[in-house]
Amino acid sequence: MTKTIDILRVTSLRGPNLWTYGPVLELLIDIGDLEDCPSDRIPGFPERLAAWMPSLVEHRCSYDERGGFLRRLQEGTWPGHIVEHVALELQTLAGMRGGFGRTRETSRRGVYKLVVTSWHDDVTLVAVNKACDMVLCAMDDRPFDRDAAVHELRRMSDDLCLGPSTTAIVLAAESRRIPAIRLNDGNLVQLGYGRRARRIWTAETDRTSAIAEGISRDKSLTKQLLQSCGVPIPEGRPVEDAADAWAAAEEIGVPVVVKPIDGNHGRGVFLGLTTRAEVEAAYPIARDEGSGVIVERFVRGDEHRLLVVGGRMVAAARGEAAFVTGDGRSTVRELIESQLNSDPRRGNTQDHPLNLVRIDSAVRVELLHQNLTADSVPEAGARVLIQRNGNMSLDVTDEVHPDVAARVALAARVVGLDIAGIDLVAEDISRPLGPQRGAVVEVNAGPGLQFHLRPTHGPGRPVGQAIVDHLFAAGEDGRIPVIGVAGCRRTAMVSHRIAHLLNLAGYATGLACGDAVLLDQRPIQTAARTRWARGQQLLMNRTVDAAVIENDLHSIVTEGLAYDRCQVGVVMDIDRSCTVPEFFIEDEDDLFKVLRTQVDVVLKGGAAVLDVDDPLIADMARLCDGEVIFFGIDAANPVLVAHLAAGGRAVLLQDSAVVVATGDERIPAADLPPAVAAARNGEVAAHLAAAAAAWALGLPLDLIRTGLETFDPARPSGSRIR
Repeated sequence: MTKTIDILRVTSLRGPNLWTYGPVLELLIDIGDLEDCPSDRIPGFPERLAAWMPSLVEHRCSYDERGGFLRRLQEGTWPGHIVEHVALELQTLAGMRGGFGRTRETSRRGVYKLVVTSWHDDVTLVAVNKACDMVLCAMDDRPFDRDAAVHELRRMSDDLCLGPSTTAIVLAAESRRIPAIRLNDGNLVQLGYGRRARRIWTAETDRTSAIAEGISRDKSLTKQLLQSCGVPIPEGRPVEDAADAWAAAEEIGVPVVVKPIDGNHGRGVFLGLTTRAEVEAAYPIARDEGSGVIVERFVRGDEHRLLVVGGRMVAAARGEAAFVTGDGRSTVRELIESQLNSDPRRGNTQDHPLNLVRIDSAVRVELLHQNLTADSVPEAGARVLIQRNGNMSLDVTDEVHPDVAARVALAARVVGLDIAGIDLVAEDISRPLGPQRGAVVEVNAGPGLQFHLRPTHGPGRPVGQAIVDHLFAAGEDGRIPVIGVAGCRRTAMVSHRIAHLLNLAGYATGLACGDAVLLDQRPIQTAARTRWARGQQLLMNRTVDAAVIENDLHSIVTEGLAYDRCQVGVVMDIDRSCTVPEFFIEDEDDLFKVLRTQVDVVLKGGAAVLDVDDPLIADMARLCDGEVIFFGIDAANPVLVAHLAAGGRAVLLQDSAVVVATGDERIPAADLPPAVAAARNGEVAAHLAAAAAAWALGLPLDLIRTGLETFDPARPSGSRIR
């Protein structure tokens, strides 16, 4: 028997889809002869796979219990299902959070749809390929290097996915139901939609002043401003050359610090220098790291990083000196590798709370203080200081004295930063700075959050939540009204009418419909080739007050929705002959599963607008988290009658008039224009659906009447080009 797992097609569903709410890869796979060979028929296979991936025990699978998936392996399950779980676990081991998976057979023997959460399509596709390889190797009792696979996926994740600081902010936004859109290949992210959107770039926001950033990079100017406002700083001054650096050191009194005027990340910073040779040796290195050099008083104590967000200190961490202990045999270089860099918390990525220790100029100066070099062999038991600050690692948020918190908040405000990392040196952070001669040594824009998210000691702090709360006041979710229109036919008719009504109501309305993107009924140029991309273009436009986005059957199947949730979701006709056979959307049940996606994403405070005359669409009412507003031509429809009897809302056709109904109440909203009343192409249903969507959005009936009566089906888009 030939054992193969072939990937026939890969589809990226980047928004809510028929499987789940988040982005996934849907893969069409062919397992060939393995269709006749479930896992329990391959001797030793379940045991080998479990030995390679012991963490699979956490997969609950259909039994909904720990070890559920391993039980399925023993009892017998098919390769597609196994690949699903292995791919998800490989992503988890590589540092990507959680995941959704499904495997479903198709109408072709041996061919399955495999669905896996995708944090980045390239990473997930590699994970699936490696999962296929691992499963086949386990079946054939061939070796497989799991650690190498995880390492490659982690490297790809570090390069391609959002960094941990940005991820923490995005997760905090999601916890408040604020949507997020990644705007580039880096960490630039939009939170919210349209006019209500905000932007972050790691720990910088669209409120972060460029002037303030420039001030923070100029250490001398920062000190001048802080001193003028009473924030304690170390005495010092800029210097012109190495000789002037020593002259400044004599004026201040040793020990001193030599550092770049506008450096960052601690590069070129030399602490505790006491001799002319040390100061003059440090000068050229500091100069090369910035545009100038400053010499200042060495402040005794521990270095701390305090995070200020929106004028309030929200987290604090204390640095930890890095030492090695001699064994009488190893060089300092070797001790650094064996005692410091072997710590799993150290690494080169943002996932590591501690950096790897490199023997740079600062380390060499520190060793020189101790009459050592990197190649010296310390005596057994001798403690050697490598770095005075081996990274911020100890959470001390609860220890910070209120006066210290007030001083660092003032420092951020003086510089003008909405988010700032304040570097402060003090012997005891629980006491005011003045008596202990503590001082603020730097104010940093765009501070790293990892110290506070994952300290080596102490609790992580919700700094992502603090940043989101800074950008969005309590109760705000960054959303504009989004109206999604789905169906097999007449969706364009409805979408244009809704956009027309919203424009009359004074909204700057975007419409993504068919191949066009319109703003205020005027076509705008777009390079977006897909419906998903055109919808996203609207949501990223910060002049848009409301967005109407049309979703046909094919776009939901092949792309997913462009938005995470919507205020109003409209579902029009389900044409039983409108299938997507190449994606195995072949019957009425498949059509229902696809188009229900539009109802699944309606917000709790929103409404689904459903065609009650189509039983399949009317049945979607039970899936809606928000209100349901039916529309229909048959006022005697028993589903409609029951809905109104229960106090529900509906839009009806009575005597050639559009009527809004609540319970027993009937209010005429508009007369049908003669052209619409005489039409046989669904114009009447489109009128009713548009009126229901506008009513769901709270538009006044007078405006709805005017909009329906003035809408021109022949010119729905206007004629001006923006």
